[in-house]
Amino acid sequence: MGLTFFGLTYDLAPQTRAAIFTQIHEIVFHGKGGYDWHTVYNMPIWLRKFTFKRLQSFYSEEKEAHENKGKSGSQTVINADGTIKAPDLLRNSQPSKKPVKYG
Repeated sequence: MGLTFFGLTYDLAPQTRAAIFTQIHEIVFHGKGGYDWHTVYNMPIWLRKFTFKRLQSFYSEEKEAHENKGKSGSQTVINADGTIKAPDLLRNSQPSKKPVKYG
C-alpha cells in the first residue's frame, strides 16, 4: 500500500501534475504575455484558479459573441441595384439651406 499525502496516491500523482502544468500553460499562453511561467507556478493556488477561471470565462464569452455575430447575418453596404446604402444618421438628415460664410 502506497503512502498518501492528503489523498494523493501514486496512481493519481501523474494526472494531478499534468493538470497543474496544463493549467499553468493555459494561463501563460492565453494571457498573451501578461504572465510568465515562473510567476504563475509560484502563484497561490486560489489566485491561479481564479485567474484561470477568469481567462476561461473571457474566452468563452468571446467565442459566444463571435458565433452570435455570424448568426445575425452579414450586413452589406451595397443595395441590390448597386448603389451604396447611406447610414441611418444620413438618411434622416436634411441638407442645410443656410449659406456658408467664409472669411
